[in-house]
Amino acid sequence: MDGESIRVTRSVSIPAGEIRLRVSRSSGPGGQHANTAETRVEAVFDVDASTALTERQKQRVKTAAGPVLRAVAQDERSQARNRDLAVERLVAKLRVALRVERRRVPTRPTRASVERRLQGKRRRSTTKRRRAAPPEE
Repeated sequence: MDGESIRVTRSVSIPAGEIRLRVSRSSGPGGQHANTAETRVEAVFDVDASTALTERQKQRVKTAAGPVLRAVAQDERSQARNRDLAVERLVAKLRVALRVERRRVPTRPTRASVERRLQGKRRRSTTKRRRAAPPEE
């Protein structure tokens, strides 16, 4: 796993060696197998120590998700599958943190949409006016 890199976005891929994996015993049911096998996997990524991210990207991730990203997987009985799940979850967190929201360009409503809106308001007003009790004489 050390030689390969993991693709996060189109422009960012991190070396697999930058993700530390810790294993421990999983909680929950599973009988004798769960009491002896270390199948729970925690993936840890230190943003400051990363060589794959630029300073700007590091700042963005730290602002969005903090200086250390963690993901835990204990869903499966297999440590290998939990390892894959933990890395996937970590990459998903990193992807969300790196996402740059587009600036909204304010636009004016079209004349037709304004007219449709006003027409709907007039129709609703008429409906409510007709519901009212007739004035007493």
